[in-house]
Amino acid sequence: MCAQVPYAHEHPEVPDLLSAIKAIKPTGIIGVSAQAGVFTREVVSEMARLNRKPVIFPLSNPTHLAECTAQQAYEWTNGTALFASGSPFKEVLVNGTRFVPGQGNNAYIFPGVGLGVVVGGLKHVTDAMFLAAARCLSEQVTPEDDAVGSLYPPLDKIRLVSAKIAAFVVEEGYR
Repeated sequence: MCAQVPYAHEHPEVPDLLSAIKAIKPTGIIGVSAQAGVFTREVVSEMARLNRKPVIFPLSNPTHLAECTAQQAYEWTNGTALFASGSPFKEVLVNGTRFVPGQGNNAYIFPGVGLGVVVGGLKHVTDAMFLAAARCLSEQVTPEDDAVGSLYPPLDKIRLVSAKIAAFVVEEGYR
């Protein structure tokens, strides 16, 4: 069975992203199209109407090809978006609230997994190791990170983050 089957939805064909969102009512949208502006005000606002905390992930690189900007995502959702991008965005101020956008790319997981595999002398990389890495990463998000809307620890802590992830990967590998 294809891994995506549990997530597939039977529905009539839709002409555009906004229509798909209205028909399917997703909790999040992930952009990997390198089509700047695909996440329009209408698209992002509809996500906010459907979800208390809409997941908005414009992951395309470079920054100028992102599906929307951090500023747009936070403004169009009145600051409720859970935002991560594939490229760096500067801090955003919306209605007096500061948001620090996170980068949802391979900068967090892959270095820690690679370090764990090398240091642990592991012969195989398993799904369980990636799950352990993800759990470890999530545990490193502090209340302070959460308060500014950041889904990840600050990039200036990446070496410490990677070391902790490596330890989780080695532990899982030995299990």
